[in-house]
Amino acid sequence: MDKKELARQKRHRRVRKRIFGTPDCPRLNVHRSLKNIYLGLIDDSSSRTIVFMSTLSPAFREKLKYGGNIKAAGLAGELLAKEALARGITTIVFDRGGYLYHGRVKAAAEAARKSGLKF
Repeated sequence: MDKKELARQKRHRRVRKRIFGTPDCPRLNVHRSLKNIYLGLIDDSSSRTIVFMSTLSPAFREKLKYGGNIKAAGLAGELLAKEALARGITTIVFDRGGYLYHGRVKAAAEAARKSGLKF
């Protein structure tokens, strides 16, 4: 692992000290790679993933083929929000995963907000 990734993991641990997802208000975790973005709603009290969406999911692939840009991150956030609302989840806490709130991370968060999730 390079220094950049270790620094990101250190930031993520620092943020995770304060953020905790519950069944009523799960944690929206973001992981980003060069070609894809992964979003998950996690209940930390039972260590369970409630809803998961990535740019590799079949629902996403029907609409877009490439998952490494801002447009793809926005669509993934929108699809995750629709699935969460269908399961009765309206409020969440946002965990940016140690990444800057910029670019694809910001696009995914704003698309989730625009689609009806509150955080």
